Amino acid sequence: NALKILEAGLVAAEPKNFLKFFINKNEIRIGKRRIILSNYEKIFVVSYGKAADLMAKFVSELLNVSQGIVVIPKYTKSRLTDKNFKIFYSGHPLPDRESVRAGKAVLKFVNSRSNKDIIIFLISGGGSSLLSVPDEITLAEKKRVTKLLLHCGATINEFNCVRKHLSQIKGGKLVQKMNCDGCALIMSDVVDNDISVISSGCTSADKTTSSDALKIIRKYSLEAKFPKKVIFHLKKNMNRKILIKKNLRIKNKIIATNSDCLDAMI
Repeated sequence: NALKILEAGLVAAEPKNFLKFFINKNEIRIGKRRIILSNYEKIFVVSYGKAADLMAKFVSELLNVSQGIVVIPKYTKSRLTDKNFKIFYSGHPLPDRESVRAGKAVLKFVNSRSNKDIIIFLISGGGSSLLSVPDEITLAEKKRVTKLLLHCGATINEFNCVRKHLSQIKGGKLVQKMNCDGCALIMSDVVDNDISVISSGCTSADKTTSSDALKIIRKYSLEAKFPKKVIFHLKKNMNRKILIKKNLRIKNKIIATNSDCLDAMI
């Protein structure tokens, strides 16, 4: 019975079970809003997280995608057959060199689209380490920070607050200079379903500051253990909020939560 309950939760979590309610070959539905896909010259896809492969597979079989990027954990196997997609196998839960390659490739990909295109972001948990573009610190320093935060008992909200302020893409910075329309369909793996926390909120505005990140580091007595360059970077940017353009052309929508799986298991 325990295995049947677990299986029910896993089956319920399959991306196609949720995506079909929000996207079809003609449009994407976000609440009362309709994004008509025929209004765009080209459709691009950026999919990252532990469910990225299956999310991208569903969309690639439904739409005529010009190009796409998928970022999934290493040692997993992609089931995506569309040759228009480039696949990265990155580190999780610790970022690695492939995480940096993937992060830089996604940033360049997003910034290269024209005004007449649309990017569909497909986001699930795990993206914080799968995509990594450290800001004024090294990958080794980022890994050290990640290890310390993993073992100190910090919540995912606290963990990702610190990560956002050490990154060139997290906390909405990925889409800061995007020239086209976009929408993000998000599978949440965090308890309160805060869009700015899921995979460190690369597509959504962030309200935290470096000062908040430093408070978290001090709360868990980690300042002396953190690399000096990391603390210097946070102190230098202490009162600077991550600024997001007010006319940002991206819509974020949570399409699945932990509750969906729990309901199936009940």
